Amino acid sequence: MYDFAVVGAGPAGSRFARRAAEAGYDVVAFERGEVGKPLACSGHVSLDLWEYTPEGAREQLLQNEITGAHFHVGGPDSRAYTFYKREAVSNVIDRVQLDKLLAETARDAGAEVHVEHTVTDVREHADRVELDVKHGGETETVRAKMVAGCDGPTSRVRQALDLPEPGELLHGVLAFDPEPDHGDRVDVHLTAPSFFAWRIPRGEAGVEYGLAAPPDEDRGARELFEELTAGYDVETEHFCSGAIPIGPPDSVTGHRGFLIGDAAAQTKPFTGGGILYGMTAADHAVRTVDPDAPATLADYERAWRADLSREIRLGHWLRRAYELPEPVQRVGLRLFSGEIGVHMDRPTSLFSREHLRKWLS
Repeated sequence: MYDFAVVGAGPAGSRFARRAAEAGYDVVAFERGEVGKPLACSGHVSLDLWEYTPEGAREQLLQNEITGAHFHVGGPDSRAYTFYKREAVSNVIDRVQLDKLLAETARDAGAEVHVEHTVTDVREHADRVELDVKHGGETETVRAKMVAGCDGPTSRVRQALDLPEPGELLHGVLAFDPEPDHGDRVDVHLTAPSFFAWRIPRGEAGVEYGLAAPPDEDRGARELFEELTAGYDVETEHFCSGAIPIGPPDSVTGHRGFLIGDAAAQTKPFTGGGILYGMTAADHAVRTVDPDAPATLADYERAWRADLSREIRLGHWLRRAYELPEPVQRVGLRLFSGEIGVHMDRPTSLFSREHLRKWLS
């Protein structure tokens, strides 16, 4: 019997599998398809990512460096309000290769990582969990002391453990223009109802276009996305889409199971990104959860919320600004544009000494 069974080998799942294996636990992870595919997430990440990757990862994954953003209230022809730093504030990476690298790192640490293995059911017992795992037409039962649900926005583990749903699920879409672009600023459009759209230069890899919107919006995300790319007069390829969870539920733990990453809606409400939040929560889980002591799951709940809940709450307030009337948005963007001292994963850095000094200078 394993100590931990991990469902999902994205960044959160692979990070937990790696760190748990390094801590001496017997770990198995299952990915229902090929690691990193299908792509459904942006490759725009904060510089803190490199603290969670092995040596040499930056050289392998980096596509472009970003120093700021042009914010628009309207389409590509609307006025841009620029926010910037004098040095790189974020990086653009090969998102598929990131997942593959993290999964391989988990294997190197001693975790078993199985691809093309679909977990179809999870059952909690007093002393263990049982997972039905389908592979090649056959189904086997895998036993572990605990299960870590790292299986995304529509988590099967969350459903099986009867845990509450995220506050909402947005519809996100992505596609790519292969024309190289070495610009160092992203474009952000506050045009999609209650969310936003983006354009990210990826160096020789081209340009990433994306958009997220509520699924009940009269015009769906796909139609809004087509309007965005038409405004830029580009034709995109490799279209992909997926759900974006916003708002963690009141509980992400059961009796012998817990959720990490998108499954727990550990994401930034103002962008939908969750790579760093998920891996941060994975580290808290390894430090706090003892597979022989289910009561330690409460320690995990407290630890990740103490670290991230304030950032997530402030992120909700930032997102509400996307819904303000356009004249108010323009005034706010004009007031705060210029050199910044903020961290893209930490909204509380809006109140840091560095940012206030930049704003007042």
